Amino acid sequence: MVAHVLDAVVIGAGSAGLAAAYWLQQCGLTFTVLEAGDTASGAWPAYYDSLTLFTPANHSALPGLPFGGDPHHYPSRGEMIAYLQTYAAHFGFPLDRAAEVMSLRNTGGIFSVSAKDGREWRARAVVCASGTFGQPNWPDLPGESAFAGQVLHSSQYRRPEPFAGQRVIVVGAGNSAAQIAAELGGVARVTLAARRAPTLFAQRPLGQDLTDWLGWSGLEKIPLGAFGRVPDVQPVIAVPGLRAALHSGNPDLRPIFGAFTSTGVRWPGGQEEAVDSVIHATGYRWNGEYLPRAALDARGEPQQRLGVSTALPGLYFVGLPGQRTAASGTIRSAGSDAGSVVARLAKHLETRYAHL
Repeated sequence: MVAHVLDAVVIGAGSAGLAAAYWLQQCGLTFTVLEAGDTASGAWPAYYDSLTLFTPANHSALPGLPFGGDPHHYPSRGEMIAYLQTYAAHFGFPLDRAAEVMSLRNTGGIFSVSAKDGREWRARAVVCASGTFGQPNWPDLPGESAFAGQVLHSSQYRRPEPFAGQRVIVVGAGNSAAQIAAELGGVARVTLAARRAPTLFAQRPLGQDLTDWLGWSGLEKIPLGAFGRVPDVQPVIAVPGLRAALHSGNPDLRPIFGAFTSTGVRWPGGQEEAVDSVIHATGYRWNGEYLPRAALDARGEPQQRLGVSTALPGLYFVGLPGQRTAASGTIRSAGSDAGSVVARLAKHLETRYAHL
């Protein structure tokens, strides 16, 4: 049975989607939030166990509800899951669980959003907050199919114990790559392999959180999204112990290998080495395969400006890196970015449907 027409459907119940829900509720609009999983926590339950936020609690809260505990502590993965669930319950957001969106159509200005299980929602606007976790980026390295060892993506990594005693290569130069390699160094012999060495930034320069410095300087508020696509440059935050681990020699740092062999890898100089496991910590692609092709550019990314689709009126995006500022795509920017997008959405509805 097809539901009545809502003002908006939000796809994704992570931090960006829940922030959008908050502002929709504040505007008095009718909406629902669709979550592919069984709880309002986005991709956080699927991240590795030891993950903690890079930003302290006072910079990690969504609008309308402070993060509990010491405002200067760095919340764990479990704390973030609990906070998002509490946030959704606190405001009583309408939430449809196990709603894996498969397609989105627009007919006569009304969107139809269809889930894998056959459910369908209709709305005058759609906010895409589906993030990237559903689309791991796998590098194309020669010989992988013949490799007899284990190859996985960082999205499949949970904890170091299963790799105890192994020879492991972690591929990547971002935060996840560096942290996973450092963690594995406690139980295995590890190499962090990348096309460029990770660039470390102090988490607390001069004893003050980096987020505070960025806020005071105004750098993270520099508008970016109006100028088109912003390159995804990811510094590595030197969380406690990371710098020492990377300087210890385990993990060691090397250029990425040239190819897999049946038993391991071949390094750029031609040396072959036996390897047990390779973990690709190579990031993700934006997850929007359910969108009409016309809404995406040649790279499969949204055609948008400041979170507003430039291809399909009534379609909006939240949680995109560089969407408005250098902080966009992070938890600390979720509330302000979603607020800006929902203000534009509300204006669109007011203009287009004022006669209803």
